[in-house]
Amino acid sequence: MSARLSPSSGKPYGLVLVTATWRVPRATVYRHRARRQAEAPAMARRGPKTALTDEALLEAIRGVLAGSPFLGEGHRKVWARLRARDARTSKARCLRLMREAGLLAPGRARRVMEARHHDGTITTEAPDVMWGTNATCTQTTLQVEATVFISVDQGTSECVGIHAAKVGNRFGALDPIRQGIKARFGAYRHGVATGLSIRHDNGSQYTSDVFQDELRFLGAESSPSFVRSPEGNGCAERFIRTRKEQLLWVRTFATVEGLRRALLEWAPQYNEHWLPERHHFLSPSQARRELMQKQAA
Repeated sequence: MSARLSPSSGKPYGLVLVTATWRVPRATVYRHRARRQAEAPAMARRGPKTALTDEALLEAIRGVLAGSPFLGEGHRKVWARLRARDARTSKARCLRLMREAGLLAPGRARRVMEARHHDGTITTEAPDVMWGTNATCTQTTLQVEATVFISVDQGTSECVGIHAAKVGNRFGALDPIRQGIKARFGAYRHGVATGLSIRHDNGSQYTSDVFQDELRFLGAESSPSFVRSPEGNGCAERFIRTRKEQLLWVRTFATVEGLRRALLEWAPQYNEHWLPERHHFLSPSQARRELMQKQAA
């Protein structure tokens, strides 16, 4: 208004005349002008400044993924490996940067399930209390199909035994159990595994007389999961998924024997370097050592 021209004089009204007519202090006008002219402060992240910028942290994340011996690790394991390198950040920031850079592994759609029969807990607070065992099939280039049997400790997530066979029968199913008994109990004799439970599904290999008689000989208890409830053997099922994603789906094998040797080489690497979140990102072997120390204390 103060810059408009008066129709009678042809000159601007001026700020003094306008403020006097409207009875507004000139200081108020000057204050509002200064506020409008001041630049708006740049938006910034609240809180203390981090040691790494987003660009530097993203490079560190790429380095972790490139140096990891496993494929498709998510933001939680990347966060844990960054901490081991003294690169401190939050899981949420890791997730945001990995999502923006397209570094997240593709996820699978959730199934809407009916009421489950098994609603309890299958993990244990100590090692060698319950082992889960299961089997899956894979292809070889020369000998067509092979069956892979596994056994995993449900207290530590360790692979205690692993085996590949051309014929997936009851004798092959016993091999991972025998490996674990010899390694964990130091012998293979009558009653040596008393107190140990073996969780398995209702496949013909595991319900056979040979398998059940062997468990009774060792003193181990047979613990079948509910029919059509694979979550009852969830530790073994989850380990099979990891083994597929990290080995069976990324490598090819000409023979069953070559597959068997590769599995035996991969199992120690998994036990020493895989980082399950349920153990606060300790490897299965580290989790065993900590649990054994707690028992001894």
